[in-house]
Amino acid sequence: CMTAHGSEELFPVVDPDGNEISMAPRSLCHDGLSMLLHPVVHLHLFNERGEIYLQLRAKTKDLLPGYWDTSVGGHMDPGEIPEEALRREALEELGLKDFTFRLIDKYIWKSMRERELVYSFTGSSAHIPVINHDEIDDGRFWPVEEISGNLGKNIFTPNFEYEFRRFIFPNLHP
Repeated sequence: CMTAHGSEELFPVVDPDGNEISMAPRSLCHDGLSMLLHPVVHLHLFNERGEIYLQLRAKTKDLLPGYWDTSVGGHMDPGEIPEEALRREALEELGLKDFTFRLIDKYIWKSMRERELVYSFTGSSAHIPVINHDEIDDGRFWPVEEISGNLGKNIFTPNFEYEFRRFIFPNLHP
């Protein structure tokens, strides 16, 4: 979402309930100082075998390049609702037009660089994801056992590990 002048991307700034209160440039939201709360969407995409699709973050990403992450993840645009953002990001990143999904929960994620209001979804599709190489280096379906056996080994993003433990397999105690 570039502004009309082709300058920096603007993010909505929200309160903890997700109500949009203002807008701010991407750089300010990610500067590690402002900690402006901005909304993002995550999708955990499952296939018929119960495996989860993960994307390998591009080496060019400013945050956590080269880590495996949620199937789809992206910032919401100003005025956008989470479901619209999820559909847009799924199409942009994985070429998915036809998939079913439901909201699991929303929560605040704080890192050294930013604070995000994360809308976490789970879903499935009969279609094979086709990755957008401008955004993602690789992608594949992972058996749940393979994910759980590799937690805490600097393979996955901390945010994905948190969601996996909290939402996907809350009874898992590695």
